[in-house]
Amino acid sequence: MLSLRFWFSSFAPHYPFTCSSRRLLLLVPSQRHTLLSSSSRNLCCCCVKPIKQNEDFSVVNNLQSPSSFPKDFPFSGMEDIFMSYLFGKKRATDVAHMVWKNIVQKGDTVIDATCGNGYDTLAMLNLVADDSHGGYVYAFDIQKDALDNTSFLLEKSLNSNEKQLVKLFNICHSKLEEVVPRNASVRLVAFNLGYLPGGDKELITRSETTVLALEAAKRILIPGGLISIVVYIGHPGGREELEAVESFAARLSVENWICCKLQVLNRPCAPIPIFLFRK
Repeated sequence: MLSLRFWFSSFAPHYPFTCSSRRLLLLVPSQRHTLLSSSSRNLCCCCVKPIKQNEDFSVVNNLQSPSSFPKDFPFSGMEDIFMSYLFGKKRATDVAHMVWKNIVQKGDTVIDATCGNGYDTLAMLNLVADDSHGGYVYAFDIQKDALDNTSFLLEKSLNSNEKQLVKLFNICHSKLEEVVPRNASVRLVAFNLGYLPGGDKELITRSETTVLALEAAKRILIPGGLISIVVYIGHPGGREELEAVESFAARLSVENWICCKLQVLNRPCAPIPIFLFRK
């Protein structure tokens, strides 16, 4: 449990801390049985750290149990989910969905900035829908195939009332402010970057428009809200997009934002979940 406490504490920059340029690096034995002969291949190498902000890193002095964190800490109770991802038992999208559950409330407005095949859109709708019909999901994708796939999934998964709570837009996510109402209390903006699963791998999200969409998300997100990003780096352009996302996060104020990423170092093409929480 000691390594778990060190790992999780790096997510808590608003606790007593000192500034340091160190990042948290763990080498832990893998729990998965493999056929690899080299003992070094049975280590899980992971790096979990706050994204560098204003030339500082936040590091916690008090390495206590996560159960001692206050109830409003955005990642409280998530340690098992994070460790499951590091050991390959959970997907990056599974981690993102579990984090959303800690943030989103019934009746909220949320945004799926890259709806793809609709699974994130459906997950969001299940988080915000209630009897008051006050919650809404705004979903975007520039590919018509993605909108068609999302519509098909929602058609077979939702009742008529629930379908009314989802708004689909066949436009670039950089234009989300043009369609989301100005008075909407947006609690979550989620990005699943890369290409459409099962689609044309040449059609990918681009750093330039992704950053514009992140800037828009920052402007409309309410305090206590979350920008959730899963970055895929195994395709051409993926690493450049990761760098653009990290650069955006690094410019956010430490006083107003908690920014972190979850990365497994010896799985170089594994997706990277990034969470930007507005205090």
